[in-house]
Amino acid sequence: MTNLSTRAFPLAALLALTTAAFVTVLTEALPAGVLPGMSAGLGVGEPAAGQAVTVYALGTALTAIPLAAATARWSRKRLLLSGVAGFAVANTVTTLSADYTLTMVARFVAGVAAGVVWALLAGYARRLAPDNQGRAIAVVMAGIPLALSLGIPAGTFLGGLLGWRSAFGVMSAIAVVLLAWIAAAVPDEPGQAGGRTPVLRTLAVPGVAPVLAVTLVFVLAHTVLYTYVAAFLAHAGLGGSVDVVLLVFGVASMAGIALVGAGIDRALRTLTVLSTLGVAVAAALLAVFAGGPVLVCVAVALWGLGWGGVPTLLQTAAGNAGGDAADNAQAMLVTLWNAAMAAGGVAGGVLLDAAGPAAFPWTLLVLLLPVLAIVLGARRHGFPARS
Repeated sequence: MTNLSTRAFPLAALLALTTAAFVTVLTEALPAGVLPGMSAGLGVGEPAAGQAVTVYALGTALTAIPLAAATARWSRKRLLLSGVAGFAVANTVTTLSADYTLTMVARFVAGVAAGVVWALLAGYARRLAPDNQGRAIAVVMAGIPLALSLGIPAGTFLGGLLGWRSAFGVMSAIAVVLLAWIAAAVPDEPGQAGGRTPVLRTLAVPGVAPVLAVTLVFVLAHTVLYTYVAAFLAHAGLGGSVDVVLLVFGVASMAGIALVGAGIDRALRTLTVLSTLGVAVAAALLAVFAGGPVLVCVAVALWGLGWGGVPTLLQTAAGNAGGDAADNAQAMLVTLWNAAMAAGGVAGGVLLDAAGPAAFPWTLLVLLLPVLAIVLGARRHGFPARS
């Protein structure tokens, strides 16, 4: 009998989880790419249609922790299938609905499904590949930049060609295919036999709080600039090249994930420090050379390279620090991640009105200082010197 810890790297199963991450991110961000058509189709203004993203994030932030607690004993495969089925239903309703309120309800349901899936993915990947946990998470997290760099442009193009409903219809079809893929190729893993560790007790586990603090501030810092990157690029003289610049960011992010995946099981702390410094240097270049298009593109590539592996690093760090409460730590990370994204969008809007787009990279740079301090300080637990 083959021992679990020595089995081959389960690439087919992990790629199914990668696709689940892809579906999660693309479902969240797709309204931004088809906003004018969605607004006209639902008979509301673009600001109201844009709340499709906000409602989704609220669904995730409000339900990730309580649902993780309620489903702690569920088998991982059953839970993953339930989450992906939620995407299939929510995107189908969005495709067919002509009613604004019903569409927002469907978007909230999609956000709930995202909370289930995000809280599950990293832990599931770790258990499927116990000898290569960091590499497994890196494979799964590749779904994020794939969705942002390829999925959103493709969805936007499809929406412009065939209408915004067709884009959500394709998302439903992908979810249905993914359900069959998971059923056929992903091994099951048991739930937590003793139930879930209480949230406050999880926070007291050494290392969990520093990882969550880094997550909150790092994601906030990134989102402040990324959400309003079009405004910043216009300020930098690249307003007509937003799609190209974002493609550079996406490709660099994929390279960042590859680098992190190759070394995370041996050097999580070093890679986290290097990622933080990479994004900080990129922010400094953007702040100082905002008028130089070439240097802006170089800085964006460095930003993507540094940021690409951050979700993998933080989810791995949370799982390692959480120990027996790893799933709970992941649910808390998901909640804080979405809260930071929402806060970053609001803070960026206020900053844009108050100081203009030139303030974005400076804000990113300042916020990364406490991130670096926390990572360096969490030497024993959270981001240990030895894996």
